[in-house]
Amino acid sequence: MALVYILLSEIINKTYVGSTTDLDRRIKEHNSGKNFFTKRYIPWKVFYKEEYQDLSEARKREKYLKTCAGRKFIKKLFDKK
Repeated sequence: MALVYILLSEIINKTYVGSTTDLDRRIKEHNSGKNFFTKRYIPWKVFYKEEYQDLSEARKREKYLKTCAGRKFIKKLFDKK
């Protein structure tokens, strides 16, 4: 099983979109500063996630969420919470 996830920085209004097969490991990596982009905005929490059968499908969704239309979708999610 694979996941697409959206992280929300707890210190600034910033999101990060990624995909993985091990969400717990990825969150630890983001919060330990192993990722160039996310280390500037630590700590992160999971804001949203979607499950997929395989990583290739999850990566397609991740790529969509990084487009203009995908960012609009994320903004709608953010406005609801």
